[in-house]
Amino acid sequence: MSITPESVQQLLSSQDLGDRLQALNKMRQLEPATAFELIQGAIVDKNVRVRYAAVSQMATLGEQNLPQALEVLRASLKDPEPDVQAAAADALGALKLTAAFEELEQLYHSTSEWLVQLSIVAALGDMGEPRAFELLEVALQSSNELIQTIAISALGELGDSRAVPAIVPYASNPDWQVRYRVAQALARLGGPEAEATLKTLANDEVQQVAQEAKAAQNTH
Repeated sequence: MSITPESVQQLLSSQDLGDRLQALNKMRQLEPATAFELIQGAIVDKNVRVRYAAVSQMATLGEQNLPQALEVLRASLKDPEPDVQAAAADALGALKLTAAFEELEQLYHSTSEWLVQLSIVAALGDMGEPRAFELLEVALQSSNELIQTIAISALGELGDSRAVPAIVPYASNPDWQVRYRVAQALARLGGPEAEATLKTLANDEVQQVAQEAKAAQNTH
């Protein structure tokens, strides 16, 4: 059976959860502009799985209408379910909707959910939002190592050289993946302190870290 806007709308209107989830999968085969309109109802569905799946698709469908996507995703940041909030932050980052910065900042400080905080930090890196510097410095001090790691990357993406002294101490972190992110970030940030740390990391015992640091030295 061919997938049409009408058939998808029928599934979206069903009382059956499986039908509504199926509709969101089939929606990927529709024209993006049509899917964008149809998905609006699913974003406020009574079931969290439907809302999560719908908000996740906004990361690409939102390009059809950025002002409307901004309003929808701002509302989803206030969803009672952390998974939906995290998906909204991811989508805002993917669409680079920097106008939502203040809402993301408030949510970071008010939530106790590490997954939401992680998504916000990653989104701010994707956005390259200069106002995020102070928030990312806070994230760098998080007790959650994954949030710390993503904050290092996000600070690198921001390109603000003030981040160098904050990132350098992580060059001796026992986790090689953290050191790898440090090498990537310092390569973007540059400056004497970054260069000195990259020189040290170029001799790292883990090949991936050493290669990343050497590549950074060769481009500077």
